[in-house]
Amino acid sequence: MQLLVQTTAPDFASWKAAFDAEAENIANAGLSTLQIWQGDGPAVLVLFEVHNRARAEDWLARQAAFGKGLSAQFLRTA
Repeated sequence: MQLLVQTTAPDFASWKAAFDAEAENIANAGLSTLQIWQGDGPAVLVLFEVHNRARAEDWLARQAAFGKGLSAQFLRTA
């Protein structure tokens, strides 16, 4: 299972530093970062591998490092 998160980051370097500071919390939430994309403008997407959905959901509920306009969805390969 994967988790796709989309947010906005007007200052990508600052966002990335905040994201990197979350590395231990991300791992403790049962997530592994697979890919980070910069989209048009301030768009940022992050794809995680989910090892524990319940812990990932808890982490997502507490998440502030992603900035404003966070959207997320859990995905399964079809």
